[in-house]
Parts: sequence; structure tokens; C-alpha cells
Amino acid sequence: MQFRIWKFAVAIVAATCFLSVTAQLSPSETPAPTESMSIGGATINVEIEPGDLGLSRTRVFAWVRRSACAVTEYYAGFPVRKVDVKIVPIDEGKGVLFGRTILVDQTLVIRVGLSRFATESSLLDDWVMTHEMVHLALPSVPNEHHWIEEGIATYVEPIARAQVGDLSPETVWRELVDGLPKGLPAPGDQGLDNTHTWGRTYWGGALFCLMADIEIHQRTNNRYGLQDALQGIVRAGGNMEHDWPLTRALKAGDDATGVSVLMELYDQMKATPVTPDLAALWHQLGIRPSGDSVVFDQNAPLASVVRSIMAKRSDPGSACVQVGAHPGSTADSMGVLEIEDAF
Repeated sequence: MQFRIWKFAVAIVAATCFLSVTAQLSPSETPAPTESMSIGGATINVEIEPGDLGLSRTRVFAWVRRSACAVTEYYAGFPVRKVDVKIVPIDEGKGVLFGRTILVDQTLVIRVGLSRFATESSLLDDWVMTHEMVHLALPSVPNEHHWIEEGIATYVEPIARAQVGDLSPETVWRELVDGLPKGLPAPGDQGLDNTHTWGRTYWGGALFCLMADIEIHQRTNNRYGLQDALQGIVRAGGNMEHDWPLTRALKAGDDATGVSVLMELYDQMKATPVTPDLAALWHQLGIRPSGDSVVFDQNAPLASVVRSIMAKRSDPGSACVQVGAHPGSTADSMGVLEIEDAF
């Protein structure tokens, strides 16, 4: 759990290192292996750049496909029509080292560093590829709102993976229990738009998302949640290809659910520190920490909200054929399908 949180902190530094590594590649080297995937209405062009990897191309492409399927499930379709995914072999480290999503000459590009020592287990446990793909599903907003970009990616990624069986519900909520305290305001905090520490950017943004998700579910009797709001933003044309004011994106999300939760919560948290009682919130939701996991109290006042947040809603399509249970997954105690890609 701590390793996952630590990786957020080094991602920016690693991305800088990545730029210097790729700049040294010779244009005369053998063209990189590529594969084009059609998933969720999108074309995903995957390129493995020159370098050594201990994993087969098949395993690497399956990892990208699995991540794209999780995002397709959560957003009821892949959020953009085309993206280039570039895998950069690195001669050090372990597993997935970093990720970055950028727009280059009107082309969306996801760059992910993969250690030559990465194993199949590294890819099965990876969160970075899904996190980067979630970034595609929000328009670019001004720099002071970077917290919403990282907060959504931090919050949505594990839920999306759980909805397609790549994580257990217990893992999702244990990570929230461990991570969200890092997003609480410290003394001197001036709200999410004005306090740009690592904790407030990633986990403060994720806290905003959880609070919004719960409130939307409560106001709509579990008919809608944050997932519907975020889908609404994409349907309105809001993805990373476009620059929007944050309020335009939040308004599109509120329009999709019929309640003005996103705008109201933003007004509360943008310039003022808001400190929810997380212990009381977990009690209301029925989230009971237990060792390295959690136990779900189905009789808790808001237990139905947790079930609704985690529920699988759609079929990502024939490109995401999945069977069986993911190795290491716990039993599906919340009615969420536990499935594994069959590649």
C-alpha cells in the first residue's frame, strides 16, 4: 500500500528523467513493434520503443488492453477516439516506473516507463496505465485546478479496475482509508485552488470526488453517482483534447445527474479548507478497517451507496473478453464481478 502512494510522489521526477532517456534514442534504430487496438469506440495505437524488456509483446499489449477495458467500463466507452500509447523500456528499477499523458500536435500521447525487469505480476498489479487513461476523460483546465485532474484519476482508477475484476472491493476501500487522510487540509491551507501540495493535489482531489460521489448518490437515491457525472462531461465533449474552464466541466457533470453537487462542493472547497470527519464517514458507509483490508457492514446507513459506487454497469465489448477470477482476488463480497482477461 505504501509503495503505491510513494509512486505518486516520484512520478513527476521520473517523467523528467524519461524525457532525457528518449532524447538519446537514435532515429536509425529498428522501428518499434506496434499494435492497433479497437476498444470502446477508440483506436489505441500501442508502440514499444527500442530497448530490452523481459516480458513478451503479447503480455505488454494485454496490459494496455486490460487498462483500456477498465476505463471503457467506467465511462461507458473510451473517452477519446484515438490515443497513442508509447511504452519506454528502462534499464533500471522494477515494474511500471512512471506515466505521463500529453497532447502533441493535436495527438494524445500516453508515455509509460517500464523496467526491463518487470514481470507479469507487475503488470497485473499496475495502476499507472489506467490512471493515465482516466486523464483523457477530462478537459484540460487552468493550472490552479490541477487537483481535479489528479484527484479524479486517483479516485476513479481503482474503482474502474474493480468494476472489471482487476481489484477487489476490499482493496479499493482500504486504499481510500489509507490515502485520503493525506488529502486533508493542514494549518494555513487556503482551499484546493490555492494549496498545491502533493497531498492536496492527489488525495485532496480524491477526497472531493468521494464526497461528491456520496452526496450525488444520497440526493438521487442511488440512481446516479459521480460516475454518471463524469460520463456526462465526456458526452458534452469534455476530454483532454479541449481546454475548458473548470466550472463548465462541473456544470456538465451536474446536468447529467440533475443535482448541483459538483458546483456546490467546489464553491465550498475551492478557497476554504474543508475537513470532513473521515472516521465518522467510514462508520456511515460501513467501511470497517481490518488489518490490511476492510470488512463491509451491510447494515450501515450508507452501505447501499458503497454497493452502488462499486457496481459494474455495462459490458465493455467484445475487445474485452474476460473469464474466470483474477489471481489473488478476494471473494466478491459486494456483488461486483471478479473477472480476468483471457488473452
